[in-house]
Amino acid sequence: MVTIATADAALKNYYLEVLANQLNTKINPLYAKIGQTTADVWGKNIIKLVPLGVNGGVGAGSESGTLPGASGNTYLKFTTSLKNLYGTIELSDKVIRASENDTGTFINLLNGEMEGLLASSKFNFGRMLYGDGSGKLANLVDYTGNTDRAYVKVDSVKNLIEGMVIDVMQASNNTVALPARKIVEVDRANKVIKIDGTTPTTTYGAGYYLTVQGSYNLELTGLGSIFNGTGALYGVNRTTNKWLRPYVKNSNGAISSATFQEPIDALEENYGSEVNYISAAYDVRRFYLDYLSLTRTNVDYMNLDGGFKAISYNGIPVVADRFVQDGTMYLLNVDDFKIHQLCDWRWIEGDNGRILMQKAGTPTYTATLVKYADLFCGKPSGQAMITGITAASA
Repeated sequence: MVTIATADAALKNYYLEVLANQLNTKINPLYAKIGQTTADVWGKNIIKLVPLGVNGGVGAGSESGTLPGASGNTYLKFTTSLKNLYGTIELSDKVIRASENDTGTFINLLNGEMEGLLASSKFNFGRMLYGDGSGKLANLVDYTGNTDRAYVKVDSVKNLIEGMVIDVMQASNNTVALPARKIVEVDRANKVIKIDGTTPTTTYGAGYYLTVQGSYNLELTGLGSIFNGTGALYGVNRTTNKWLRPYVKNSNGAISSATFQEPIDALEENYGSEVNYISAAYDVRRFYLDYLSLTRTNVDYMNLDGGFKAISYNGIPVVADRFVQDGTMYLLNVDDFKIHQLCDWRWIEGDNGRILMQKAGTPTYTATLVKYADLFCGKPSGQAMITGITAASA
């Protein structure tokens, strides 16, 4: 017989391992390439000493002269807080009781919830990898001629999807103007979304932006933070520590082999960094395939960990990702990145050790997965971003 206790045991003893593996290896090809570690986690923070340059205690001298003076490594102390990553499923008491004599039906029910959680995680964690930690999804723009305030216009729909629960934020003071509204429709051609609930009394347009519910400034330190170029990164000032600045170039031109090779050479020559992963916008991948066709070059394909596929540039995987801005690609040494975590994915347990907990005031039970972690790059200067890439001329 299916009961709350047996459902609880199934989540703890069977689904946790499967979910953790899926979340770590299947949600995004870049995420799957990045190693995970519990090292350098101190309380609620990640604190890591990162070497700057080389050891200075090297030199040449005469047969009987003075030996080179000792000069050890120079270190920078990087500090960032562990981010709280959650995933929640919900089961109604009615559904559980209706399937209490049919184990197969209940298993199908749980499988459906897990698949939904994985789909949501695939979208949101993939999005966070390329974000700047602020959680900003899109800016609102004025929707001229619109009379239904349930519809709002945005500058980009890349980070938006039906079912996502968002906050409308006021840009002037970064406060929530309209909380927890679900996106029920995305018009990608016209960059218009529809939100549920009571029709807003305010017209939201320029001067507002969207975040995931309750997530402002609480997301992973993604590539957007690393390539920002201003302010502090991991608590270190980038103005006085130019070593923290990655290679950034606006090519503003047609794709060619130099589009790839120039930043690869610059990183190798100046920082000894070897690019082993290229993440590109979908249009950039199309431009590259067209360029290979124009130059009558064979297309090489690669199989990546996690079952992902990619095309190749000189043996380096070129992976299209929906969250990379149009005309842009990142050239990365993924060995410089780590997911530092307090622990791997775990269910939040109540005082009685239960995973499924009744939602206050409702006949439903929720279970929440949690991971305390952040993305960390130990060598920002060893990474590159190229923007403004266009199609090759015929």
